[in-house]
Amino acid sequence: MTQIINCRGTLVDLVQPRIMGIMNITPDSFFERSRFYTTDEILTQTEKMLLAGATFLDLGGHSTRPGASPVSQDEEMRRVVPAVEQILARFPEALISIDTFRASVAKACVEAGAVMINDVSGGLLDTQMYKTVASFGNVPYVLMHMRGTIETMTQMTQYDNLVLDILDDLQQKVAQLRALNQRDIILDLGFGFAKNIEQNYKLLNHIEDFAVMNLPMLVGVSRKSMIWRKLNIPASEALNGTTALNTVSLLKGANILRVHDVKEAIEVVHLVEALLAK
Repeated sequence: MTQIINCRGTLVDLVQPRIMGIMNITPDSFFERSRFYTTDEILTQTEKMLLAGATFLDLGGHSTRPGASPVSQDEEMRRVVPAVEQILARFPEALISIDTFRASVAKACVEAGAVMINDVSGGLLDTQMYKTVASFGNVPYVLMHMRGTIETMTQMTQYDNLVLDILDDLQQKVAQLRALNQRDIILDLGFGFAKNIEQNYKLLNHIEDFAVMNLPMLVGVSRKSMIWRKLNIPASEALNGTTALNTVSLLKGANILRVHDVKEAIEVVHLVEALLAK
């Protein structure tokens, strides 16, 4: 498996699992405490996450929770591009991922200094995304599995064979990206996107099956409904469940955990590494 990714000249070795901290520059993301608006809030949270040990910061200006209100391209740009610039002015060493399904937003953020593209649509929602990402040359692309749109994905959970269907879809998209000479691709199985709760857990239990693709794996289950609905609790109380599923993910080979709570995720990485070293 490819273990080293090139983030615009910064090489990151994924042999050691890495943590990606979530920063939502939105008013309506499902977990309220992940929303940041002002420059002071953004910089304070950046410092907190970096000090806690985050390798990447994932900035998003368009909520992708089920039922989220559409955000225009201009509004998404207005939210995220200044945030990238503000963070790098204060923390030039920060490795920023931009969470967007729009090629134009991805391009503007990379030009502002972002080093990774995290596309929840896997290229479905913008036909220019693959060409745009590949044109950068050394910007890793997080390829997530999804069906439909943000508005319709919850109605698109019918699969002939969940694992094989997703594997086939991702393999086809990787082939398209490779044809454009995209070098670094990171897989994301898309927990919560066009999957119901039972399917999310089945997929989590089959993470190892995707090792056949020989690509790094990002897992993002942090405080998602697959946890809090199962436990009948609010998202604000889902940290313990998140920690449990992050532990499982690492044991099954995850390379990057995308989380709201960096300190706790770092602790999981240390404990799992200690376990696997014995």
